[in-house]
Amino acid sequence: MNLADRDGFIWQDGQLVDWRDAKIHVLTHTLHYSMGVFEGVRAYETPNGTAIFRLQDHTKRLLNSAKIYQMKVPFDQAALEQAQIDVVRENKLSSCYLRPLIWIGSEKLGIAATNNTIHAAVAAWGWGAYLGEEAMAKGIRVKTSSFTHHHPNVTMCKAKASGNYTLSILAHQEVAQAGYDEAMLMDPQGYVCQGSGENVFLIKDGVLHTPDIAGGALDGITRQTVITIAKDLGYDVVERRITRDEFYIADEAFFTGTAAEVTPIREYDDRVIGCGSRGPITTEIQKTFFDAVQGKNDKYAHWLTYVK
Repeated sequence: MNLADRDGFIWQDGQLVDWRDAKIHVLTHTLHYSMGVFEGVRAYETPNGTAIFRLQDHTKRLLNSAKIYQMKVPFDQAALEQAQIDVVRENKLSSCYLRPLIWIGSEKLGIAATNNTIHAAVAAWGWGAYLGEEAMAKGIRVKTSSFTHHHPNVTMCKAKASGNYTLSILAHQEVAQAGYDEAMLMDPQGYVCQGSGENVFLIKDGVLHTPDIAGGALDGITRQTVITIAKDLGYDVVERRITRDEFYIADEAFFTGTAAEVTPIREYDDRVIGCGSRGPITTEIQKTFFDAVQGKNDKYAHWLTYVK
């Protein structure tokens, strides 16, 4: 279904509006210069009703991204959290993906946007496994992109910013056209950084390794979640610089992200990873992750905000 043409409601600038009426002007500053910030959030069906996963953390990161870009948001964290709850409830969604977005208005164009208004919106819709249901068990094929991830002094890598994702689109297009499922990006020094929109982990001899975010990778909330889960399960987690060839000889590897959740990698740069499918530690972490987000593990109940 066309995302722009459907029934339902979107929260825009403080009120719920009809889905088809949630519009902006063609001279909107962010549309031209790409300085906007956003979040990807998921809500899951649980035994106690629909719950948004790590709502406070996502909303805080959204506002931090705006602060990094000096965007003065006219809504506080409580209002933006309530907006997300309202959108899920009013659209009667039991499980969904949410997209909060903050952008600069259309008062004027040009690089200087100091007097433009700042706007916010939240939409929500049903969205299954980002890389396909089959991928969650069998894993995906990944290829190193010829594009390099942003240097931390080129853009603000700590912010989840719209403009940063132009690189993600280019990298994904490149490898998808060559027949692969997802791209891997190196950092400017040649170390593994992240996927086009995901953080990445490898497992070797029972230890999890993931690139240090100082190299420019997004400080992913699902990444943080998986680090916590892995440690709770008794695994060591090392955050460091990782070379490409370390992945080639890994026992297991997987991507993490709000959209990707926990997606195994079965092949990287035409090298089979481990058994060529989802490995045992990835399986354990993935199961624990889904138990957490679906309200089946009381240990992680504090990560859930129920929609009432």
